[in-house]
This record gives sequence, C-alpha cells and structure tokens, in this order.
Amino acid sequence: MTPPESVGQGSNVELPAASPAVSFCVMRKRADFLKAASARRQGTNGFLLQARDRADGVGLVRVGFTASKKIGNAVLRNRAKRRLRALAQAGLPLQSRPGWDYVLVARPNETVSRAFTDLAADLAQALRSVHRPKP
Repeated sequence: MTPPESVGQGSNVELPAASPAVSFCVMRKRADFLKAASARRQGTNGFLLQARDRADGVGLVRVGFTASKKIGNAVLRNRAKRRLRALAQAGLPLQSRPGWDYVLVARPNETVSRAFTDLAADLAQALRSVHRPKP
C-alpha cells in the first residue's frame, strides 16, 4: 500500500509549524466534489462548508475550494479562493478529522469582503456543526 501522503489526487498543502501532524491533500476530481456536496453541509455568513466522512481508513484530510461565476470576475474569484486556502491552512489542522473531505464554497460579496477573523470564527462554528453526531 502507498503511504498516505501519496494517496489521492492533488498536491500536499504545507502546514503551519505549531499544528499537529495532519496530512492534507487538495481535491481536484469532480467526483470528489460531488460526493462532498451530497453529504453534510453548514452555511455561514462567509462561505458554505461541505464535509463528508470517507470511512476509507486513510488518515488523510482532503480539502477543496469552489468559487463560481456568481462571485464575480476572475480577479474576485481568485481572491476568494486565496482567502479560503489561507483559512483552511490556518483552521483545518487544529479542527479537522482524519479521513474527512472538506469543500469550502465562496459566497458572493461576503468571502472577499468579510474580515479574516470572522471567517475563522465561521469555520470553527461550521466544523463543530458538521462533526456533531446525527440525532
């Protein structure tokens, strides 16, 4: 079997120095995004979080980013994705669960203009919500 770092499609994301050892991979395949879209989701003011437990036994955390044309022109879409990537690098190492896929979907106007600390609070709240056990 291959090591977890090489499992899946995409590139590894560099972790901050103070974070626990969690392997990250950026999702690239459309099928993975569709599976995450049909699983758990939590909307916040700044973005929509979609999450699913792969249950494949691999401790790899995969993350994807989406910014549709509703966000605006290419400059705004790229800015939104950059902010979501920075948010994922800052918040997911501490709060994510191994074996889960996360997709952050940008919201028009909000993802680009909302304060980064508010986005970080939104991510923490959304992760708590999607990881809450089903009743």
